[in-house]
Amino acid sequence: MSTPRVPTLRERIVTAAVVMTTDVGWAKVTMARLAEAAGVSRQTVYNEIGTKDALAEAMILGELDRFLTVVDGAFERHPGDISAAIEAAAYDVLVLAQDNALLKAVVSATHGADTELLPLLTTHAGTLLATAKTVIEERVQAFDLDLAPHRLAPAIDMVVRVVLSHIMQPSGSAEQTAADLAWMARQVLGG
Repeated sequence: MSTPRVPTLRERIVTAAVVMTTDVGWAKVTMARLAEAAGVSRQTVYNEIGTKDALAEAMILGELDRFLTVVDGAFERHPGDISAAIEAAAYDVLVLAQDNALLKAVVSATHGADTELLPLLTTHAGTLLATAKTVIEERVQAFDLDLAPHRLAPAIDMVVRVVLSHIMQPSGSAEQTAADLAWMARQVLGG
């Protein structure tokens, strides 16, 4: 039996920032309050994280990593069926998004709540999209697709953007949305 991994100091600080953001709002997150919540000095927070913008990026990239771990798992469960892998990945991501407190806080910013959270979406959107598309592209390249290589990037971009759109504003159940996305992917990717 292995012992659980102890979070790094940086991870502890970022986790405290996520909790604080979801509890009191991004506008009230200060390095001093964060230091107190994490049980470290303010200077330690600055040394580990840097600026509040860097903190926002660390929070968002940490959440993205959780989502991409779910995507990896879906592709591992369906190594021979691109459509099933995409459907499972979309479903798992949508279900994870439903209960994600940070994501709910960010989405509420788009609807007039804590408007200072909006930069978490806009400033880091390029990094989020690029990272997600890279992970998906690595997974999709393992399949024998009837698709010209120069068409793969736009097909992946379409799938990623549609999933993100449904995360931000769901229009149906996770099951139906995932099935619809798998159908679209089959049409485009030919899998």
